[in-house]
Amino acid sequence: MKRSLSTVFMGTSRFATPILQSLYDHYGLVAVVTQPDRPSGRGRVISMPEVKQRALELDVPVHQPERVKDASLVDTIRGMNPELVVVAAYGQILPRSLLKIPPMGCINVHGSLLPKYRGAAPIHWALARGESETGVTTMLMDEGMDTGPVFLRRVVPIHPEDTAGSLSERLAAAGAALVIETIEGLKRGDLHPTPQDGRQATYAPPFKKKDGWMTWSEPARMLHHRIRAVTPWPGAFTRLRGRMLKIFWAEVDEKPGGKQQPGCVVDVGAEGIRVATGKGHIILKDVQLEGKKRLPVHEFLLGYRVEAGTMLGNGP
Repeated sequence: MKRSLSTVFMGTSRFATPILQSLYDHYGLVAVVTQPDRPSGRGRVISMPEVKQRALELDVPVHQPERVKDASLVDTIRGMNPELVVVAAYGQILPRSLLKIPPMGCINVHGSLLPKYRGAAPIHWALARGESETGVTTMLMDEGMDTGPVFLRRVVPIHPEDTAGSLSERLAAAGAALVIETIEGLKRGDLHPTPQDGRQATYAPPFKKKDGWMTWSEPARMLHHRIRAVTPWPGAFTRLRGRMLKIFWAEVDEKPGGKQQPGCVVDVGAEGIRVATGKGHIILKDVQLEGKKRLPVHEFLLGYRVEAGTMLGNGP
């Protein structure tokens, strides 16, 4: 049964959707604020954020301002008299005028163990840097970027097979539970925020399309981390005979090999396409050639010949 709590939710990406659903199931929602519909995909078709889609399915009013600092939005939210605002992967920093509105404050659900990985892409960077664990944090928002005092943290292990997609799903589920635990603690009056130690802070700036291009002079282990971090977006890319080759999965062999130039195909066989790197080899297992379907490498090689000595490109 829903317990009455006047709540506004602000979020945009897929990570935010389970958190929206959890709040709706427990308390209901007065409104949802998300980013405007934008072009996406190769056809640049206008698409709505996943948060908006879920809110419409739940018949919750949706607001999509270009800028969260717009006075009209702040006035609209003030007119709702929310007791609480919850934010998850919204994409903009809230102004002080909005932060002051709800008497219970504005709670952010962040996909890292703050103060590590403050910023827009904490999940991507945890994978890119080879972390063995990460987590979710609830915090009382202030005017900084993920600098507010912390309510609760929940550790989530990073599995060897995780990509940004799979890890994001597990972190979102953990965040959906943690935000309810946080709100219930606040309602009881026995949960209080603890200031972050800014000296321990690290940062997670947004990933861009160019961050998916492989630089073969890097060590195989770091390239493997990068492939996991950019899957499903923006994807890991190289060039094969002038055509873009997308890499969905690879394995690492760090044993010393020959002195092949980084990016050189060392051999091709049942295990995959073995490529020399700055340190060790990386074995491509799951790929998609530009204009073709995604395939396991053994199927890809049935229709496309790749020989030892072929050079893979470093960028567009």
